[in-house]
Amino acid sequence: MTQGVTGTAEEMIEQTNPEVFDLIGRHNHEQVLFTYDPSCGYQGIIAIHDSSLGPALGGTRFWNYASDADALIDVLRLARGMTYKAAVAGLNLGGGKSVIIGDNRTTHREMIMRAHGRAVESLGGRYITAEDVGTSVEDMTFIGMETEHVVGMAGKSGDPSPVTAYGVYRGIKACAYRKYGDDDLSGRSVMVQGAGHVGFSLAQDLTDEGAKVFVADIDGDRVQQACDDLGCEAVDADDVFDVDADILAPCALGAILNDETIPTLKVDIIAGAANNQLAKSRHADDIKERGILYAPDYVINAGGLINVYSELVGWSLDRSKRKAAEIYTTLLHVFELADSEGVTSAEAADRLAMQRVDAVARLHRTFI
Repeated sequence: MTQGVTGTAEEMIEQTNPEVFDLIGRHNHEQVLFTYDPSCGYQGIIAIHDSSLGPALGGTRFWNYASDADALIDVLRLARGMTYKAAVAGLNLGGGKSVIIGDNRTTHREMIMRAHGRAVESLGGRYITAEDVGTSVEDMTFIGMETEHVVGMAGKSGDPSPVTAYGVYRGIKACAYRKYGDDDLSGRSVMVQGAGHVGFSLAQDLTDEGAKVFVADIDGDRVQQACDDLGCEAVDADDVFDVDADILAPCALGAILNDETIPTLKVDIIAGAANNQLAKSRHADDIKERGILYAPDYVINAGGLINVYSELVGWSLDRSKRKAAEIYTTLLHVFELADSEGVTSAEAADRLAMQRVDAVARLHRTFI
């Protein structure tokens, strides 16, 4: 691999219209599987980025992409991000991801998910799937009817949101320590963008410590629940980046840190669960120039991956949360590396991930 995970979809295209194999080879993806089942309308793509550390694990995203090319670019970038996430988290996993192209609001899910399960099974364990945007624990059960290479099913590790949120919470505390010299969040203000499963759980962790939490979501019912149950303060979804708070916690979709939003920010810290928060890699430099501390997304949101990894290795929930708590020290290491090498925190995280991937890849096999 030659480039960091911060490369965006636009940067992958680089003002050209590359062929499929050019896109796959640009970041050294090992394998990409395109699958189609006309009996149920299933269209899926599975991408394996790097398996140096172990089998590629990454969730299945169900999304109505504008084009097949958009779906391919998304799955390639997400798979690459999983390689870095697993490496920085210290897990023996490679990076992979899959997407199902279609309307995730459909109630006719069983056959689509079972078709996807057969596609996963065809890879013989090189790829393990899990829940992601647009899929659920119940969907994993359908996938599990066709393959054993699935985690996050009901009765096992289950919904990864609480562990993801706990890891983000610990990461926010690390950022506070780095920025303010004290990780106490009582009295600090946090703008949580996105009040889904992870965002709501994060807001609960923050309010439990005494933080003032603003919350925004395109779903008004989610916002109302956070206000009613947790005492959060509602913010219009269009006003998120204008809120005068200490910390911004993006917990919705990606690319929210861009040319339009960064100049308006009034926060000291950006630390949240959303994937691919930077619209372009240069935006990490823009954030640094403004004196804002940025927690690289795949470092701080690794709790979800830790949660499903626990299913593979037999960890208890408490053990998973202890591992997610290590995100605190990992982030401090990233910030120290960024300072010592004069780079952004995003680039420092990439370097830290690649150090582990390269070190393991260089080990000589001494058994057959």
